[in-house]
Amino acid sequence: MYQIVLCNCPNNEVASKIAKRLVHDKLAACVNIMTNVKSVYQWQGDIVEDDEITLIIKSKSCLFSELESTIKALHPYDVVEIIALDITQGSQQYLAWINESVK
Repeated sequence: MYQIVLCNCPNNEVASKIAKRLVHDKLAACVNIMTNVKSVYQWQGDIVEDDEITLIIKSKSCLFSELESTIKALHPYDVVEIIALDITQGSQQYLAWINESVK
């Protein structure tokens, strides 16, 4: 099964480092880096508003554990947002490309 994994990063440097590592290590076929994301959340009793960068990672569910470990090793947050969404449908050509591009 294929997945989209979402991960927010504090800046472009961290986002780029994670994206490049995931693609290099064949844990992701493609990573989109979306800038200008505004996040509002509760942290340690306060409401926080931050500018973040969102990664949209295309991969396979069988690689999730290794992908998660890699992100955590490179990410500075104490609690890293790593959310996997199963892809239930998609272009067969695109899904085949993901399959060929990852481990």
